[in-house]
Amino acid sequence: MNIEKDDNEINQERIIDQIRCLGIDMIDEAASGHPGIVLGAAPILYTLYAHHLRFDPKNPNYFNRDRFVMSAGHGSALLYSILNLAGFDVSLDDLKRFRQIDSKTPGHPEYGVTPGVDATTGPLGQGLAMGVGMAIAEANLSKRFNTPECEIIDYNTYVLCSDGDLMEGISYEAASLAGNLKLNKLIVLYDSNKISLDGDVNLTFTDNISMRFLSLGFNVITVSDGENYEAISKAIEEAKASTDRPTLIEINTTIGKHSVLEGTNACHGSPLKKEDISAIKEKLGFRDIPFAVSQNICDDFRYFIDKRCQNLVSDFNIKLASLTEEKRQELEYLMGTNKQIPVAEFIYDPPVDKAEAPRDTSSKILNSIAINNPNVMGGSADLFSSNKTYIKDGGNFSSDNYLGKNIYFGVREHAMGAILNGMALCGFRPYGSTFLSFSDYMRPAIRLAAMMDLAVTYIFTHDSISVGEDGPTHQPVEQLLALRSVPNLDVFRPADANEVIGTYLAIMEKKSGPAVICLSKTKLPILETTKAKDVEKGGYVVFEPERKANGIIISTGEEVHLAIEVAKRLKVKGIDIRVVSMPNLNRFLRQDPEYIDEVLPVEIRKIVIEAGSSFAWNCLIFNDKYIISLDQFGASGKKEDVYKKYGFDVDSLEEKVEDLLK
Repeated sequence: MNIEKDDNEINQERIIDQIRCLGIDMIDEAASGHPGIVLGAAPILYTLYAHHLRFDPKNPNYFNRDRFVMSAGHGSALLYSILNLAGFDVSLDDLKRFRQIDSKTPGHPEYGVTPGVDATTGPLGQGLAMGVGMAIAEANLSKRFNTPECEIIDYNTYVLCSDGDLMEGISYEAASLAGNLKLNKLIVLYDSNKISLDGDVNLTFTDNISMRFLSLGFNVITVSDGENYEAISKAIEEAKASTDRPTLIEINTTIGKHSVLEGTNACHGSPLKKEDISAIKEKLGFRDIPFAVSQNICDDFRYFIDKRCQNLVSDFNIKLASLTEEKRQELEYLMGTNKQIPVAEFIYDPPVDKAEAPRDTSSKILNSIAINNPNVMGGSADLFSSNKTYIKDGGNFSSDNYLGKNIYFGVREHAMGAILNGMALCGFRPYGSTFLSFSDYMRPAIRLAAMMDLAVTYIFTHDSISVGEDGPTHQPVEQLLALRSVPNLDVFRPADANEVIGTYLAIMEKKSGPAVICLSKTKLPILETTKAKDVEKGGYVVFEPERKANGIIISTGEEVHLAIEVAKRLKVKGIDIRVVSMPNLNRFLRQDPEYIDEVLPVEIRKIVIEAGSSFAWNCLIFNDKYIISLDQFGASGKKEDVYKKYGFDVDSLEEKVEDLLK
C-alpha cells in the first residue's frame, strides 16, 4: 500500500458506494436481510472506520481498541461489508454466505463468531446499554492503570443506533445513567431516518430527541445531511473532545438511499428486486456483477485505516511491558491472555447462633471476593440494603470516583443487565442484583449474556413466597423455571450458608458463562449436613435415614429445611426419608449416570418440594402428583400464613408426603 497518497485524491464517495453495493449483494444472495440501513447509513460507518475508530484488523481483540457496538443489529450486512473492506478476516466467500448456517456472517452480529464484532446485538436497545457498560469499564480501567508517564487505557466506545433503539425503554435507562456518570468516552451515532418497520415513526415516535438527550446530560450534535461524510467526521471529532459528557450525534439519513423504495418502510426488512439493484449500481457507477470489489477501493480504504492505526498494538505492548508485574498480570487477566482466575480465600464468620439468611451470607462472601479481586464490581437496582450486595470498603462508582466498586444503577433493571454485559465484554466479572421476581425485567440481557458466554453474576434475593406481606407481585413463582430454561445459564438456589459458599466457589472457578444466585431473605439454620464442595455437583444427600429409605424428597433453598423437618417427623411414624438438596438442577442433570443413580436410586419413589413452578421438575419426576409446587400466584400476608394457605407449612407437607408414600 502506498502510504504517501494525497488524501484529497481519494474518492471517498466511491468507497461508501462500494460498501453499499456489497451490502445489497449479500442480502440479495441470502434472499433475506435489511437493505434500507445498508444504503442509508453507509456514510456513517465508513466515516467512523476510515477516520476515527482505532483498531487493528489483524488483531481484532487488541485490548485498547475503540469499541463499536452495532445496536441496530439488523444492519449486520453493512457491518460485514465494512469489516471485509477494512481487512478483517471476513472474506468475500463469507459475505456470500450471509445468513447461512454456520457462517461467519449471521443474520445479526454475534460476538465470538465474526472477527471485529464486539457484542451480540439484535434486540433493539441492548447494544446502546452494553455500550454504556463498556464506557464504565474504560472509566474504571483508565483510573486504575494510567499514570502521567503511561496512558495505556483510553478507548472510546461508539454505538450505532436507530429510531427503533431509541423507542426501547432500555435506551433511556442506560443513557440516563451514562449522563449521570459523565461517561465522556461514549459516543452514540443516531441513524435518524424517521422510518421503522411498520411505517413513518410519526405514527408512534414524536419525541424531541435532542432535548431529551440534553436533559439526560449528553452533548447533542446534529448532522443534517447523512451523505456528508466530512460533516459526520467533524461531529465525531467534536464528540471526542468532550471532557465531561457523553455525546449523541443525530445524523439525518434516508433509508434505502438510491433505491426506488428510498424513504419508505418497504425497504427496511425485505430484499430489493433485481432490477432495483441493477439500477442502483448503474446510478453509482458500478458493474452489475454480484460481489465485484475494486482492489483500488480496498487499498484506499485501508490507507486511511493504516495511517491512523498501524502502530497501535506495538505501542500498547510497550506500555504493557512497562507496568509493574502485579498491574501487568491484572491487565492480562482482563485481556484474556492470563487464564489464571484469581479466587481469593473466602472470609466467612458464621453467626454464634448458627443461623443466617442466605442473602446475609452472600454479602459476607461477596465482600470477601470483591475487595480482593479488582475485576469484580457491580451493584444493585436501588436495592443495596435489601440485596445486601454493597461492598463495604469498595467506594461508590461515580463521576467523582471511577475507582469505586459499587454502582448505583437506580431503578433500572433493564439497563443494569445489559450494562453488566458491556463490562464483561471488557474482561470484568461484574454482578448485578435485584429481587428474583424482577429478574423478568433483565431477561433479554441475561439471554444475550448466555449467548456470549459472559462471566456475569446475577444476585437475586427475596426468592420465595416467604416474602410474605409484599404480596404476589414480589413473590416469585415462575422465575426459577424461566431462568433454568435459558441455555448456558447456571442457576443456583442455595439452602443455607454452606451452600452459599459453595455457590460462589462454583461460580468463581468457572472461566466464563453467566450465573444466577437465588437467595432467601429468611433467617435459616446452618445445617451440618450441607457441604460447600458438593454444590458444584448440583445435588447431593443432606439427610439420610438409618434404615433404607422408603422415599426421597428433593428440595431447594429454604424448602430444604421444611423437607428435613418432614423427614424427621415421618421417621417417628416408621417412614424413612432421604432428603436431597438440589441447589442447581441443571448441574445435577449433567453428572455421570452413576452419581445420579447413587443420589436418586431408580427404585425409590421421589417427591419434589419447591414453592415455585412445577414444570422444571418433569425431567426427574414423571407423575405430577409427586411434585409439591406452586403453579399460581402468591398472596399478601404474614410468611407463616402464606405458607399455610398454599400448603407449604410443615403440617401440610407432612400429610401430603405421607399420603403419597402410602
